[in-house]
Amino acid sequence: MRISSNTMFESTVSAMTQQQSQMLHTQQQIATGKKLITPSDDPLAAARALDVTHSAAVNAQYSVNRGAAKDSLTIAEGILGSITELMLNIRDTATSAGAPSNTDGTRQAVANSLQSSLQQLVGFANSQDGVGNYMFAGFQTKTPPFVDTSAGTSYFGDDGQRLVQVSSSQQMEISNNGADLFMRIKNGNGSFLTQANTANTGTGVASLGSVTTPALLTGNNYSVTFSVAAGVTTYSVNNTTTGLPVAGMTAQPYVSGQAISFDGLKFDVKGVPANGDVFSVAPSTNQSVFSTIQDMIDTLKAPVLGGNMAQLTAGMAQGLAQLDAALQNVTNVRATMGLRLNELDATQAAGDNLDLNLQKTLSQLQDTDYAKAITDLTMQQTTLQAAQKSFTSVANLSLFSYL
Repeated sequence: MRISSNTMFESTVSAMTQQQSQMLHTQQQIATGKKLITPSDDPLAAARALDVTHSAAVNAQYSVNRGAAKDSLTIAEGILGSITELMLNIRDTATSAGAPSNTDGTRQAVANSLQSSLQQLVGFANSQDGVGNYMFAGFQTKTPPFVDTSAGTSYFGDDGQRLVQVSSSQQMEISNNGADLFMRIKNGNGSFLTQANTANTGTGVASLGSVTTPALLTGNNYSVTFSVAAGVTTYSVNNTTTGLPVAGMTAQPYVSGQAISFDGLKFDVKGVPANGDVFSVAPSTNQSVFSTIQDMIDTLKAPVLGGNMAQLTAGMAQGLAQLDAALQNVTNVRATMGLRLNELDATQAAGDNLDLNLQKTLSQLQDTDYAKAITDLTMQQTTLQAAQKSFTSVANLSLFSYL
């Protein structure tokens, strides 16, 4: 076969150019640390690396979300801790204020102190996070949720609960609305409320009571009316919702501290009720912690007439029980925040492990194997040098050199 000098030159140059291109590609792999310089180097690995990179970016965003959620929950949990401490102080102050040895002036001073604590509590309830969002306003994060009005402290937020996506399959609550936290506290014992008529003149004080048979509860309102005749005290129970007397509860003999039971509930009255004194029984309704404290303030401000402590004792006992319910509600919410923080830590640990595995997979797909790359570069250099030397020898072969 006849091979022209031009063909030999073109073939040799093409081969050396290809070898130089391969050597340049290897040099780029070493310089960048990436073995996939272009997708054509390994289309399958390039596609897989793109998927892994996307997964790593999504996981990184979830990590940012988890950090934001943890910050919000940590701030909220700290605020609830301060609220718990404040409410305990209010309880201690209110408990001491009900002592019979206190004067009207002393109780007035305590009431003023409780008024200051109430304003501080409202301030805590209107707390904001690091970016200025009101933490207990539901979705209305730019509006102060609790405002003092003529009707007392009112809630102007909503029932929303903000969520953050912390993993591909999990959303985390990062807020609790103020309505559930501060406003919707069942009064009385949680099932019914006993109250003395403000016109009562006796010393009778009703207990909170309890439910004996839930199935027998009617949800109706009742009145317990006391009568005193010839030194004998009796009581009668009427269903004020139906307007009918409760069967078997007419002119019952009264004994201080003895249970009064009917329609699945019971409570007792201690002290000496006067003729015509009335105690009401009604289903429990929602009452805010702010109203509870304000009611105790009003009770302490009212003068004790004739040394009759019944109204004061009953009002403070009811207020303290309601305050305990509010405190328990705050404690329960704070506990759920602690659980969510623990869950976030576990989710973050899983996310960190996932990121480590993704980075490992990505490294295997696209990172340069330096030992192999340097070996390849050395071989390519040697091959190119050999090709260049052989080319110089072949290029000098010409018939004219011998003429």
